[in-house]
Amino acid sequence: MVATGKVIRFDTVRGYGFVAPSGGGDDVFLHVNDLVVDKSLVGPGVSVEFDIENGDKGLKAARVSVLEDGMSTGVPARQAPRSAMDEGLCDVLSPREFTEEVTEALLAAAPGITAEQIVAIRRHLGKLAADHGWTEA
Repeated sequence: MVATGKVIRFDTVRGYGFVAPSGGGDDVFLHVNDLVVDKSLVGPGVSVEFDIENGDKGLKAARVSVLEDGMSTGVPARQAPRSAMDEGLCDVLSPREFTEEVTEALLAAAPGITAEQIVAIRRHLGKLAADHGWTEA
């Protein structure tokens, strides 16, 4: 049975999470091996289409693909429009603003992340952003 829903949790390290079906009912288990897209495109709030199967421990999602605006387009829902980036319309942030944005994104994507992990990731991403001119000097 084909269904749609939103990812409510997905741990890319452990390779699993859960989807809340649009039609209601129990959350459905989602495993990385059942994705037909790159796991980096799947995260909380992403709309997906999937087949529901009976797994060993209850319902599980199979053949999971990402939707955009509720319709299967083959374009990842979280992909930024290329034209805006190509035309130089992206904001250049101060290092402090960038750090705050990264912190919020990390906490939203992985609520269980530790402070030590956040600091290490922010340090690496801050250097990357500066090297690419994404932040002010």
